[in-house]
Amino acid sequence: MATKKGREQSKRETWESLKEEGNKLFSHRKYEQALKQYSKAIQKAPTCDVLFTNRALCKIKLKKFDDACIDAREAISLSSISVKGHYLLGQALMHLCRYDDALKSLQAAQKLAIDQRRNFGEEIAQSIRTTKKKRWEDLETKRKQKEVELEDYLINLVKSKEGESEKKNEQQSSRIRQIKELFAQVDERRQQREVPDYLCDKISFELLTDPVITPSGITYNKKDIEEHLQKVGHFDPVTSSKLTSDMLIPNLVMKEVVETFVEENEWAVDY
Repeated sequence: MATKKGREQSKRETWESLKEEGNKLFSHRKYEQALKQYSKAIQKAPTCDVLFTNRALCKIKLKKFDDACIDAREAISLSSISVKGHYLLGQALMHLCRYDDALKSLQAAQKLAIDQRRNFGEEIAQSIRTTKKKRWEDLETKRKQKEVELEDYLINLVKSKEGESEKKNEQQSSRIRQIKELFAQVDERRQQREVPDYLCDKISFELLTDPVITPSGITYNKKDIEEHLQKVGHFDPVTSSKLTSDMLIPNLVMKEVVETFVEENEWAVDY
């Protein structure tokens, strides 16, 4: 008869073997089959947060974003410091166009990675950058729609006032033309509303308001790179080359460029 310890060992090996099989299938892009293996493993080890994050990743690959959110949240409930759990929740929420919620999760993942001194390279950073751009584009689309509705309303308002003479009809046509020209100018300005990547920090993705440059030629906001050096390690997060605080030099040229850009584009503070 097997001992209790032996049975527990057998059980552990069983869910781990299912997990390994799932990993192999995932690496071959057989996401449906991998998902089934992870689900079987979860039945045997329902408190293992890694199994839920693995299954959540499969569901993201299969575009089952709502289900991926459920698994990612379950992983977080089992381990609140799960970087992967917060990261995958952010990814799924981004695909669901819930950009504000996605950013909160991705930024939580980034903070946990820093606190745990784990270097995820550009993976989390790129997701934050992508989500911020998508959120901005979504806001711009909504603004554009409101402008179109306002333009139509004003034109219809002018048209509703029937002209009683040729002179009044000419005035009506002139006002409609002016309205269209005004909104055309607004539309042209809207098309230019995007902050270039080189004006944003590589860690926080905020405007470079206090820029410093590293020996590698990478510019960061001072507070963001110093936090990285203190909590993660003495290396450049982009190039991985050795970096310490005394090697940082104020980037006065970039500071002037950013200040000029903001003066000419006041909306940029909300980007």
